[in-house]
Amino acid sequence: SLTSITIPDSVTSIGNGAFNGCTSLKSITIPDSVTSIGNYAFEDCTSLKNITIGNSITSIGNFAFSGCSTLASITIPDGVTSIGDGIFYDCTELTNVTIPDSVTSFGDSVFKNCTALTGVMIPNTIISIGNEAFSGCSTLTSIIIPDGVTNIGDGIFYDCIRLTNVTIPDSVTNIGNNAFSRCASLTSITIPDRVISIGDYAFSGCSSLTSITIPDDITSIENGVFKNCNALTSITIPDAVTGIGNEAFSGCASLA
Repeated sequence: SLTSITIPDSVTSIGNGAFNGCTSLKSITIPDSVTSIGNYAFEDCTSLKNITIGNSITSIGNFAFSGCSTLASITIPDGVTSIGDGIFYDCTELTNVTIPDSVTSFGDSVFKNCTALTGVMIPNTIISIGNEAFSGCSTLTSIIIPDGVTNIGDGIFYDCIRLTNVTIPDSVTNIGNNAFSRCASLTSITIPDRVISIGDYAFSGCSSLTSITIPDDITSIENGVFKNCNALTSITIPDAVTGIGNEAFSGCASLA
């Protein structure tokens, strides 16, 4: 039944699972004395709508705010360098996240199932984005991946059904399994020339995708890469390709 709490200035860290499952907690202010928030610290605080994070925070643990299903907005302070696994997993009302330029990496499943998130500004300092980072963000419409990122992880945009525009930088060399699977609103995408591998089912279920160019350095088209891309009318396969996997073009009814 805890609804509010005041953390004194003498506190320097919030430990793992400290407020886990406090389902009536509505707001909290973390003072500037605190430098770290532990894993699962506020997980499943389903009534938590307002949280103010002090300016001294440098570390936020994995799944720290996962399941905070009424949290709508949050600002990550300067000084935080990485956003760990699943921090906002299942934050289904989250619409606004401010991420500082000090952050260089996102962990796995960071925004997974944030179904109200329509967009997020990724700082240009980011060089690594984990697997399934935006999976299930069903209202996400566009996103720009900054230069410096080299890998599009497994399932990173899986089931982002309203995603229409993705900018992939020239720095990217690998696109993971299921990376854009079930992005049903994606009509076109430019794959940079430096990409040398595209994972299994990477574009499967992209039912609005009409055309795509495969980079010249790709040597294999993996299993189910374009499965059920039923609007795909043309595709150019480079001369370097020596193998085409199972179901690679299965269900591509418009391909001539």
